[in-house]
Amino acid sequence: MKVLIIGSGGREHAIAWSVHKSPLVDKIYCAPGNAGISEFAQCVAIGAMEFEKLADFAGTEGIDLTIVGMDDPLVGGIVDVFEERGLRIFGPRKNAAILEGSKAFSKDLMKKYGIPTAAYENFSDPLKALAYLREKASFPIVLKADGLALGKGVLICQDWEEAKEGVRQIMQDRKFGDAGRTMVVEEFLTGREVSVLAFVDGKTIRPMTSAQDHKRAQDGDRGPNTGGMGTFSPSPFYTEEIDKWCQEHIFQPTVDAMAAEGRPFTGIIFFGLMLTGDGPRVLEYNARFGDPEAQVVLPRMKNDLVEVMLACLDRRLDEIELEFEDNAAVCVVLASQGYPVSYEKGIPIHGFGNFRGREGCYCFHAGTKYTDGHIVTNGGRVLGITATGSDLKEARRRAYEATEWITFSNKYMRTDIGKAIDEQ
Repeated sequence: MKVLIIGSGGREHAIAWSVHKSPLVDKIYCAPGNAGISEFAQCVAIGAMEFEKLADFAGTEGIDLTIVGMDDPLVGGIVDVFEERGLRIFGPRKNAAILEGSKAFSKDLMKKYGIPTAAYENFSDPLKALAYLREKASFPIVLKADGLALGKGVLICQDWEEAKEGVRQIMQDRKFGDAGRTMVVEEFLTGREVSVLAFVDGKTIRPMTSAQDHKRAQDGDRGPNTGGMGTFSPSPFYTEEIDKWCQEHIFQPTVDAMAAEGRPFTGIIFFGLMLTGDGPRVLEYNARFGDPEAQVVLPRMKNDLVEVMLACLDRRLDEIELEFEDNAAVCVVLASQGYPVSYEKGIPIHGFGNFRGREGCYCFHAGTKYTDGHIVTNGGRVLGITATGSDLKEARRRAYEATEWITFSNKYMRTDIGKAIDEQ
């Protein structure tokens, strides 16, 4: 098979690494890719939102399977474009990707079908949102831009003054662009956050192992929200009992709800959960692999990724049993100092050779490129340093040791990824 992967981050590097292991695959392309992905794939200079060019390329090259890593092209309808040309592509159609593309849609869906989530109200008028916050809200409270915002369109407001400023940023100043045209005001939930990724074929769902992300930029969960500063898998807080409850009350009901709405979902659903004192609640849905969650989940998966994706496309996921190694993985993101606000790019990176021959240690590229034969930084999140271990503590120790093998002048990372593990 020839496989095309669409995207350029750490998630896509982890997907390329996983696809490369499949005996079904002879050749991998990635558009646009990055310096690390080029180890496994031929990178193609086509942007992720250039649907017609991508479809032309897939047709001309005889691509057997296209895998979409990113959210923007899925929400934009790339799957529909490929399917209209008879090209096989893994991911939800536009009318199903709205599960991630509109938080207002997903909240209304959960309310309609009784899927447990936080109480909320949707607003398209900033004055009405302000009136609600002033007269009816209890603090802290959560404000969410309705659309895609690179994982950063969520504000937690401690009081009325912060909420007023949040409405201004999201709805009036449009800090997150058109994503802020509509805003969700949501009850603040407390508990442990857990992410569960799942394969879906329109009717059957197969959840993967659990993971836990760290969104805030600084230690102690302080600073602005980012696309993710690190993650670990599995979550020790996500028990077999909780998993069984989620499958019955959240996972399958979501798949059934989308089908009932005439929006059958094929691809990956990411369930962002809060384990509250009253049981699990859905914080958010994504319509693709999480990043950096993919960087800890895929190295633990025993199954052939391509085989599972083909089963989803052929509506025979019920024949697949997912298997994961009885181990753990931790990913620490090496970022550019100043991320996610402002940071310098083009800085040389050294130390990649230290990963050669080190079993269970991975350096997934998120924001890198080749310049004059050298790999340099090309983004806020630069690398995802992942390590596996017999348990979470060993994986965490190995991951932090491996972060020392890489150097670049404005390297920044959180030092407390997976610290919750130590409380176990």
